[in-house]
Amino acid sequence: MSSFILQILAVLLLGKMVWARSSLPSDFKRSKREKITPIIGNSVWLLATLYSIFLPLRLGTAWFYTGLPVFLVGLIILVIATVNFATAPAEKPATKGVYSFSRHPGYLSMLIIYIATGIASASWVFILLGIANIFWIRTEAISEERYCLARYNKEYREYMNKTPRWIGIPRTG
Repeated sequence: MSSFILQILAVLLLGKMVWARSSLPSDFKRSKREKITPIIGNSVWLLATLYSIFLPLRLGTAWFYTGLPVFLVGLIILVIATVNFATAPAEKPATKGVYSFSRHPGYLSMLIIYIATGIASASWVFILLGIANIFWIRTEAISEERYCLARYNKEYREYMNKTPRWIGIPRTG
């Protein structure tokens, strides 16, 4: 779970512009549900982070050797997504790199890392925390897309039409 803390630190070190782009502006109109879900999602993340401190990895077991490569895939996606986001021009949406296969690779990597950690530690509780985060992630992704449509208009609409929300092969044309 420390990978997410490191991601936040990396974004902070990359500068104010990247940090400002990494969340929705405070004046963005959100529904009541959209205001509550980040609180729930961050609470689940904090709970999972605290729980992971005491969660032993099952080294030398099939659980560990199954979860480790899945975790590495999630971590690689997270690192690439962070770099792609940070290097995208501020006046344009991030659409290059892993953003061409998923409109939300950061959230996708989060889910993969949660599930992988649950597998590597043989913890059904941790896997359930990851699955519970799906509801927060989905609501947050929809809010972000609405914001990007308002900010980037036609360019983001075209991006949405060719790039899957979660993962897939981009459509051409």
